[in-house]
Amino acid sequence: MPRASTRPELLIRRELHRRGMRYRVNHKLLPGRPDIAFTRAKLAVFIDGCFWHMCPLHGTVPKNNSAWWAAKLQRNVQRDREKDDQLSALGWTVAHFWEHEDPVDVADRVEALWQRKREAPERSTRSPRHV
Repeated sequence: MPRASTRPELLIRRELHRRGMRYRVNHKLLPGRPDIAFTRAKLAVFIDGCFWHMCPLHGTVPKNNSAWWAAKLQRNVQRDREKDDQLSALGWTVAHFWEHEDPVDVADRVEALWQRKREAPERSTRSPRHV
């Protein structure tokens, strides 16, 4: 499984770029290496895979070695919360979206968050897990 530049990420990035929005990809200096980072607005966007991040609609636990997989996937979700907290402590707004969400809808929501951050850059709040 690719770690970065998955098809859903590419579709969302392409749509954001088409709208004239510029961003950093997998910013190495930020906790969790956000899939998309708007550095001036301090907005970190993650596109979460349904399996690896336990989507309530599509997430599954394999039947073979299920206890190990359940612990592994729970740890992924816990790690997500930890990196969100680290980013929030640095003044970043964090937004998560699922890979199954429509790229245009995701881009609309990211653009709205980006616009709000540009209008009030001194205010930094953590957005809900999946916006």
